[in-house]
Amino acid sequence: MSLLESVKNKSVKIGVVGLGYVGLPMAVTVARKGFEVLGFEVSQYAIEHVNAGKNYIGDVEDAHLVEVVSSQKLSATDDYTRMKEVNIVLIAVPTPLDLYHQPDTTYIEACTKAMAPHLNKHTLIVLESTTYPGTTREIIVPELEKVGLKVGEDVYVAFSPERVDPGNETYKTHNTPKVVGGMTPACNEIAKLFYESVLDAPVHLVSSPEVAEMEKIYENTFRNINIALANEMTVLCDRMGISIWEVVDAARTKPYGFMAFYPGPGVGGHCIPIDPFYLTWKAREFDFHTRLIELAGEINIAMPEFVVQRAIRILNKQGVAISRAKILLLGAAYKKDIRDMRESPIEGVITQLEKVSADFEIHDPYVPEFHHEKNGRMYQTVSLGNLKKYDLIILITDHSNLDYAKIAASGVAILDTRNAFKGITAENIELL
Repeated sequence: MSLLESVKNKSVKIGVVGLGYVGLPMAVTVARKGFEVLGFEVSQYAIEHVNAGKNYIGDVEDAHLVEVVSSQKLSATDDYTRMKEVNIVLIAVPTPLDLYHQPDTTYIEACTKAMAPHLNKHTLIVLESTTYPGTTREIIVPELEKVGLKVGEDVYVAFSPERVDPGNETYKTHNTPKVVGGMTPACNEIAKLFYESVLDAPVHLVSSPEVAEMEKIYENTFRNINIALANEMTVLCDRMGISIWEVVDAARTKPYGFMAFYPGPGVGGHCIPIDPFYLTWKAREFDFHTRLIELAGEINIAMPEFVVQRAIRILNKQGVAISRAKILLLGAAYKKDIRDMRESPIEGVITQLEKVSADFEIHDPYVPEFHHEKNGRMYQTVSLGNLKKYDLIILITDHSNLDYAKIAASGVAILDTRNAFKGITAENIELL
């Protein structure tokens, strides 16, 4: 039976490499469409939780995971020799930056080397991890060729970028449009058929993996630059005594030619703060300097320092030095209503507060504790039992389940970096 036929009748077994924020939602989505899925993981924690039907990813519904595990449609392993059981492989491993803001592709390299010797002929391999243009062709294909597999004939290779927006209640893995760029027309054909079989969304084909890789970075660079513009306007408006929030609300009344982006204490999440640096790194190979992209990164990285400078000004009005003040950081996750701490702006704010010897505590209803990636310290969330003990509250993350009216009524000075207190009139609230 051909691979195309086995996809159509759902007899093909799917391998998903990496069961994190991208891989597990995709594995569950595929399994719920009737395919048998085998997840490959290096984390024993992830393997044990998946095989026990215990969820650890916010965008996966507990009941859906239990459903596919109990029906034996999904299981997990760390044994790459079991690659011989599958004929479609989705790679969703981390692609972080190193200390020098250069792409770290070691996870992609390691899993490709581990699985290549065990692959069947006529297997589809799709890289979903966000990365720089050229990764699929330059890293994955050579490893397959080393074991004698010819792309387009023996195996089919494509890149299809993940599009995961944690906490988004409208667009999930199953209904978000998919972009696919195959190494050959045959690769595109089988990849398109597969994704159309598991997603309730259109599949858009492009001519090569490089186009698909660039498309993903362009998406996130677009957001990064526009957020940087909002942040830079915030700093200018602050000096001019103008509310950036009122400016944006006025601008968004235009029904064409404008898309609202808002300022904040920094940019968080795995994609927006990281992906543009893949492109700036790759551009150097072509003797090109991505000035606008790098400048946007600098502006966004500087926002935690601006937040702390605003905090100092607010405390100075009270005659309190920041080194003697008691501060509450309200919200720790990188965006509202999730527990995801990846690249959260609070890390930058904490770094700046520690530079001025500030005494602070943290409250987040979703995050009981978290590890600061840069200073190595562990921080615990505190209760909101006695707000009056603080000299200043800095709103970092605008979770929906916070009682903003009650917090405002405490009378404690508030620096609102997200316009979370909108609609509440109180003299103790200042916007970023």
